[in-house]
Amino acid sequence: MVSSLSSEVCEQRLDEHLLRMSWHPQYRSSKFRHVFGKPASKENCYDSVPITHSVHDNHFCAVNPHFIAVVTECAGGGAFLVIPLHQTGKLDPHYPKVCGHRGNVLDIKWNPFDDFEIASCSEDTMIKIWDIPKQLLSRNLTACRKELVGHSRRVGLVEWHPTAANILFSAGYDYKVMVWNLDTKESVIKSPVKTIDCHQDVILSMSFNTNGSLLATTCKDRKIRVLDPRAGSVLQEASYKGHRASKVLFLGNLKKLLSTGTSRWNNRQMALWDQGDGNIRYYEVSADKPYLNYLTEYRSYHPQKGIGECGVPRPLGALRDRDEADLSPTLGTSAGGLTF
Repeated sequence: MVSSLSSEVCEQRLDEHLLRMSWHPQYRSSKFRHVFGKPASKENCYDSVPITHSVHDNHFCAVNPHFIAVVTECAGGGAFLVIPLHQTGKLDPHYPKVCGHRGNVLDIKWNPFDDFEIASCSEDTMIKIWDIPKQLLSRNLTACRKELVGHSRRVGLVEWHPTAANILFSAGYDYKVMVWNLDTKESVIKSPVKTIDCHQDVILSMSFNTNGSLLATTCKDRKIRVLDPRAGSVLQEASYKGHRASKVLFLGNLKKLLSTGTSRWNNRQMALWDQGDGNIRYYEVSADKPYLNYLTEYRSYHPQKGIGECGVPRPLGALRDRDEADLSPTLGTSAGGLTF
């Protein structure tokens, strides 16, 4: 009987109903309506490339205008292939590798300012910066240009800053994001210029906005955070119990974020988040437990970012008519700070 269904089952059926509806949206005109997929011919594909099975949910390849890099299996350590884009077809099983990590390579990223420089991170806790020769590799490349040492556990993510050259961000299983300045003469850099230590669990993804002023992360604690990469502070946090986010991406200049993940019933989901929070929440501060009591909430489409303080005294006559218990202060919180 319907009356015997629990609230969770009702929510599940509602989600399933919404999911079915989402596959039949109303027609709308789009400039991308003629986009279609077409499989490439075999001679235009990269064939017999041994792809790794150790990158978990990370990217196993990276592409720039000259090369495609692919993390591969390698006995005795971690390695990746660097193949010129024009070199399609079947790959030679003895094709040279970029190797030097003592553990599996977990992420690779090309430098956006230099098409011949790539960063890699590994289970061996190391981050390596490699110079790729413009000519084809004739043998395995084992000597890196720089080595970054700082994480205490394996490093799962690397990300180049989009507008500041030679600035690299890394995220490790020690729950830390480290900022590295590569514009130094040292071949081994043992200390980052900043360590962001605000996550409570493993960091699953990182994404910069277009000008690099904001960094969004997803974490295994199910929270999406928007960080100030210079100050290392958390500007915003978002979480929703019905959406377990694994990846997050800034959507250009739209001031919105897109996350992918799963629902509480392990259905795949996408979520769109508004970067601005226009809500102001009011609390009453009292001398008795729980000391802070929720009162109400003001909602607005415009983000509230300021911290303000204001005191407007009432006439004495008005104060005499009020009960002493009514004189407790109220506290309002907004997205960017506190409002008294």
